[in-house]
Amino acid sequence: MNTESDTLQLCCELIRRPSVTPQDAGCQQLMIDRLTALGFQTDLLPFGNVQNFWSVRGNGGPVLVFAGHTDVVPSGPEHEWQSPPFEPCITDDGYLRARGTADMKGSLAAMITACERFVAKHPSHPGRIAFLITSDEEGDAIDGTIKVVQWLQEQGEIPDWCLVGEPSSTHTVGDVIKNGRRGSLGCELTICGIQGHVAYPDRARNPIHQALPALDELTETEWDQGNDFFPATSFQISNINSGTGATNVIPGEVEVIFNFRFSTEVTGEQLRQRTEAILKKHGLEYSANWSLNGQPFLTDNSALIDAAVASIKEVTGIETELSTSGGTSDGRFIAPMGTQVIELGPSNHSIHKVDEAVKIEDLDTLSRIYENILVRLLT
Repeated sequence: MNTESDTLQLCCELIRRPSVTPQDAGCQQLMIDRLTALGFQTDLLPFGNVQNFWSVRGNGGPVLVFAGHTDVVPSGPEHEWQSPPFEPCITDDGYLRARGTADMKGSLAAMITACERFVAKHPSHPGRIAFLITSDEEGDAIDGTIKVVQWLQEQGEIPDWCLVGEPSSTHTVGDVIKNGRRGSLGCELTICGIQGHVAYPDRARNPIHQALPALDELTETEWDQGNDFFPATSFQISNINSGTGATNVIPGEVEVIFNFRFSTEVTGEQLRQRTEAILKKHGLEYSANWSLNGQPFLTDNSALIDAAVASIKEVTGIETELSTSGGTSDGRFIAPMGTQVIELGPSNHSIHKVDEAVKIEDLDTLSRIYENILVRLLT
């Protein structure tokens, strides 16, 4: 365990800044200072109360972007942590414990130190290295990466490759690369009835009773069969709310919140149309507020994947797995530009949990993998 590691020390400095979304708490300036020393040119891109930056080194050619976020989720009750959540703690078994270690300040530190070593060895490297960093990934994701992508397109800047530092690994760093993500489509559905006394159901219309057959059909519907890269689209109800709290009142409406995680075999619009056709078939009076949180994307047979797979093999000896499982990431905003996107970071076993932690040795391993990818793509 190397407690003097540059990557570990930088990660600790980032952790001490309590950047609960959408706050940055000085993390980005710390990164910018290190990048400036390497010759990066930085554009500060604040939108709303969100801090973002785009930083580039090089004078032309293909662009490899390191993308990530400095914001973290709240710690939850601090008394449940074994140590203060925003004070880095090195454990006896070789872990660094604090909020953001895995998601994703460890990756940010590894990106910086990888670039520092790469530039020292290849000061006149071909192509360009860039950083796209936001403080709005864990929150609403309205004024973060999506706005920076819009700005990049206005500048005519379309990156060739993007490495997102999300914690992709399962058991050990590098065992899984996310080379795509499913789309996410949410809906807040309100089904209307007529409120009344339970003793006189003929004078009321119970929206719960009306909703159940339609919801059952939605849960049993096969939306697609997936493909070689994506599992079948899933429909999941996350919330059902109705009633006054009294036992003798038929409610006037029921609110249902559900989500689709969908593959490239179907579009969000197709899912919306098929869902509303089922609701209408059951004669429901309803209103639906739909929100498309991200389109599915896939990176396949690309130079970026080849470089990442080969780098992981060289540094760790692991044969990595390509996967599209898990939730959404900011990669969903970057991929539509035509950019090859992968996610590669530490183990996700403790993300968003009390006592979030990452293996200290994994930080240096990740940094070496990132450096190896730079060598393969930009030398």
